[in-house]
Amino acid sequence: MLSAWERRDSSLILEHFTEDAVYHAVPLRPIVGKAALTPWVKSFEGVAPGRLEVRHQVAGDDVVMNERTDHITIEGTEVSLPICAVFEIERGRISAWREYFDLSGLRASLRQDPQTPKP
Repeated sequence: MLSAWERRDSSLILEHFTEDAVYHAVPLRPIVGKAALTPWVKSFEGVAPGRLEVRHQVAGDDVVMNERTDHITIEGTEVSLPICAVFEIERGRISAWREYFDLSGLRASLRQDPQTPKP
């Protein structure tokens, strides 16, 4: 799924989610349900491809956790954003995805105050 994010392949990304999935970039508001996730994921289609550098990843039962750095472009600014992510898996698909990152560091990089996850 992360490889699909790097390529901005929205169809493949969305295949990985349950219908009631929740994405929550914890400092921001959660996005609830695949119907709400779809336009958000598709909004990245025109954004430059990124590189998601996974440093550590562990899995147990129905949970996958990774520590990574996302090397991405947000609103024309190149950013390297350290992230810790937790994925809950249900029948082989993501039912919950929480990401934890330093919002103040991101704000400083962008010189803005993001309120919702966006490309």
